[in-house]
Amino acid sequence: MVTDNLRRVRALANHVDPARGVPAHHRPGFTVAVLGAAGGIGQPLSLLLKRTPLVEHLHLYDIANVAGVAADVSHVNSDATVRGFTGPAQLGAALAGAHLVVIPAGIPRKPGMSRDDLFNVNAGIVRDLVAACAKHCPKALLNIISNPVNSTVPIAAEVLKKEGVYDPKRLLGVTHLDVMRARVFVAQALGADPNDIDVPVVGGHAGITILPLLSQVTCSQKSDLSAAQVEHLTERVQNGGTEVVNAKAGAGSATLSMAAAAAEFAAACLRALAGHRNVTAYAYVASDAVRSLPFFATKVRLGRDGVEHNYGVPSRGTSPFEKAALEKLVPELRASIDKGVAFVANGDEAHRRRAAQQRRAAAGQAGNSDVRASGVSQIPA
Repeated sequence: MVTDNLRRVRALANHVDPARGVPAHHRPGFTVAVLGAAGGIGQPLSLLLKRTPLVEHLHLYDIANVAGVAADVSHVNSDATVRGFTGPAQLGAALAGAHLVVIPAGIPRKPGMSRDDLFNVNAGIVRDLVAACAKHCPKALLNIISNPVNSTVPIAAEVLKKEGVYDPKRLLGVTHLDVMRARVFVAQALGADPNDIDVPVVGGHAGITILPLLSQVTCSQKSDLSAAQVEHLTERVQNGGTEVVNAKAGAGSATLSMAAAAAEFAAACLRALAGHRNVTAYAYVASDAVRSLPFFATKVRLGRDGVEHNYGVPSRGTSPFEKAALEKLVPELRASIDKGVAFVANGDEAHRRRAAQQRRAAAGQAGNSDVRASGVSQIPA
């Protein structure tokens, strides 16, 4: 009888957690690629991922200085193997076989810069890296960290559409740092443990588009927040990145906390890929939660194929303050989304114009030299 009961308990435990009771060398392991691994976020993120149990192979990519990072991280005691890949020629190898790709690549914010100021540089970086993902690991989950996330996730979506491999369930903008900050700041206000608090944070990942729903805080020792506290905490969550940028006085942005948040989010994705049930997180994803916004950050449930369920914006209990803030963020977030979509479309148009100019130039040279059309190299549109 005892043996039968124990067998039932073990079976139930394995149903709840498929990896429970399985020897480490038999557990599912995944290949994770970090693109931008030598940067301020990439280095601590790579370190944390090396210690993440479900990571079997860790591929670290950057345009320079990544060999030393890979060697350093490889000495951390875990079973994960680490390889470094440098430059565009090795990008395909870095992505080969990847189940999860985390992209923190790009330049960081400096004092006085908004996330939108980063757009002109980081937009092109994300476009090119995602195009490589489309080619070399089209089924991988993509975690986009590169700012401005409100625009870079739509850029990634448009690139994947163009390559014919877009699956909205597999594309996730990482907004978990907003949730982490909200938990810490609310815990400080309530004198509680941040690990015992849940604060829904919806919207986007910049300024007023970040909306912590403080009316929906869950905490075992919750006490009501005053209207003044709600306004202060909302603004502090929205400006958390600026707080760090200013404190570092030109020496960087929120790299360490972002790495911690990204590692937690990546671990959630890996648990879902491994078959763990009821894995939830907040992420900026393709959504119909808010009319006119094709992307929006909400709580989602993750599964083997990415986003399984989007919980949307809570329909009950939100305060008048939050409803007004939601209305206010819509046009700003919509403009950021449109900017990302237009970046890819305009890039395609510019490419077509350059190609047309090259064809005309080639045709002119052929006419001048009396070379037959069949002998001129064809330049694709």
